[in-house]
Amino acid sequence: MTLGRLIARVTIGGLFVGHGTQKLFGWFGGPGLDGASKMMDSLELHPARRNALAAGTAEATGGALLALGALTPVAGSLITSMMVTAIRKVHGPNGPWIQQKGYEYNLALIATMAALVECGPGAPSVDRALGIEAKGSRWALASIAVGAAGSALAIEAGRRFAEEPAEQPQTAAPPEGEPRQRTGRFTRNGDAAEREYAGATA
Repeated sequence: MTLGRLIARVTIGGLFVGHGTQKLFGWFGGPGLDGASKMMDSLELHPARRNALAAGTAEATGGALLALGALTPVAGSLITSMMVTAIRKVHGPNGPWIQQKGYEYNLALIATMAALVECGPGAPSVDRALGIEAKGSRWALASIAVGAAGSALAIEAGRRFAEEPAEQPQTAAPPEGEPRQRTGRFTRNGDAAEREYAGATA
């Protein structure tokens, strides 16, 4: 039995399952999806509810896989992705130290994920039992890279979503014979051709 790795897997994995279910279901005093959505909105991770659901699922799934020693590189990528996002959107500007709400805790977890992936989950674990234990420095680097890429995609998607213009509501045409009201467009020479105007007055 590789006791140290087992303790690390179960402890960290169990805590991440707790964090995920806090977001998804409001367990353990968590905010639930509504509260997590508000947090995502404040972090400009849009659409907020979809990101809250994705974050909760990633944490709970990554934690469960890590604790079980199942698909350990995938577990490492999921947890790394969450920690990279936390650094970029919350803790990064505060510097490394936790006393100033910095990112040292997040960085320590990323390093721990890399170490567990490189060494493998050991025994007992699902990966070892099924003979699919993927480990080594290449797997560790790949896990970090995939996690960082996933974080970057989520942040970029949120930025693009926020920049998309809202759809303008369409107004129904007035009944025939009634005058048209000025609503940001005007009709010229009584024909049906309309064009936009920006702040112009007749």
